[in-house]
Amino acid sequence: MVRPPLSPAERARGERLGAILRQARGTRSMADVAAESGVPVETLRKIETGRIATPAFFTVVALAAALGVDLERVAARCAPAGEAPPRAASA
Repeated sequence: MVRPPLSPAERARGERLGAILRQARGTRSMADVAAESGVPVETLRKIETGRIATPAFFTVVALAAALGVDLERVAARCAPAGEAPPRAASA
């Protein structure tokens, strides 16, 4: 199965996600965050640099938890300009 190329908007969203995670990591090493989250260092590096623009949901969840970042904040900052992120369903 061939995956279609990402749109410019999808690439930009991936770059925003990487910037959020990089900023949240602060002075912590990638190895420290990778160990805490269970996400390989190379995957974290690729997400932070935008090379993985659409990481798996549970990868983002694990990184957000390790970095203490609220998922709603991530979704709000990654939503396309002028578009509100989807609201979480009530359990």
